[in-house]
Amino acid sequence: MFRNQYDNDTTVWSPQGRLFQVEYAMEAVQLGTATVGLKSRDYALLVALCRTVEEGNSVQQKIMPVDVHVGMSIAGLTADGRTVCQHLRTECRTYRHSYDENYPVKRLLDALGNKMQSHTQRYSRRPYGVGMLFAGYDEGGTYIYQVMPSATVLSCKAMAIGCRSQSARSYLERYVDEFLGSSKTDLIDHGIKAIYGALGNRDSKDLIINMAMVGKDMPFTIFSQEEIAPYLEKAKIAI
Repeated sequence: MFRNQYDNDTTVWSPQGRLFQVEYAMEAVQLGTATVGLKSRDYALLVALCRTVEEGNSVQQKIMPVDVHVGMSIAGLTADGRTVCQHLRTECRTYRHSYDENYPVKRLLDALGNKMQSHTQRYSRRPYGVGMLFAGYDEGGTYIYQVMPSATVLSCKAMAIGCRSQSARSYLERYVDEFLGSSKTDLIDHGIKAIYGALGNRDSKDLIINMAMVGKDMPFTIFSQEEIAPYLEKAKIAI
């Protein structure tokens, strides 16, 4: 994707001080299907809107487990998301082998930010064209992190990224004060209602989502479609 003489690689700045390759990667995130992350005191939840693959009528999974205490959802280039996920899995295994404990979530995401930053500074690399939301739990509590191609790493109470995610963010901002004390069921209800805002003109009957949760006494768990169905029905009635 080249539009002018200043976007051949990530080391060339335009006269206006812009890095076009980084901007293109950010655009890829906005074209990806939406994903939402939110947390309570004891649980962190990821909900991702999935696109059906025409060949075989399969669903492109948007949530990936990283370790027993952390996982990620993506918006943007799925291949780049899988590459980042595989890197993080290796880091977590190495840390457990060395220290016999889980990799602290904050340190893991700080290290990822440094890795993604290096891809915006070297001629031989390109920025990852994927935005990610991470849900994790460790001794410090629950975490929701947003990581973008520009290597921006933000700790959030709730966040939505991807196509038409502004509607989901508006819902999260409206109810963010309720999340901290929410039960597991209430948190899931809020997550599904938020993702409904990113549907646009699509029929909600065709809504296909991935959902995963991690928290106190609960490893990172991806819900099956049968487990998600009752929450979807409840959300349809409430909306």
